[in-house]
Amino acid sequence: MPRASATQHELARLELLAGLPGETLVKLAKQMEREEVAAGTTIVREGEPGDRFYALFAGMLSVSWSAMGRRDVLRPGDYFGEVALAMDVPRTATVTAITPAVIASCDRATFDEFLRPLFADD
Repeated sequence: MPRASATQHELARLELLAGLPGETLVKLAKQMEREEVAAGTTIVREGEPGDRFYALFAGMLSVSWSAMGRRDVLRPGDYFGEVALAMDVPRTATVTAITPAVIASCDRATFDEFLRPLFADD
């Protein structure tokens, strides 16, 4: 089955990416792998190496931090995975689908090229 790419339109709805030029979004979209995940699926696990950045297009995800005993909910337009990539540390949280969800992700090289500058210290 061919892998699906994210679309420029989907990426433009993410506040983080809204300021990027259209041609940059087109290039980034081609590098982002779009997938549907079932409710209950763990997408990233705390403590594991982080090698992908994720954006949430549809559905709701639960984020939990064992050290803090804290939970949070991600909604469409949110993203995750940037901490492990930007700081080169293991995953800092576990993210699990609460509902069926649509996510897109990219690898470290794509993150470094297009997204890391968005997380640079001002």
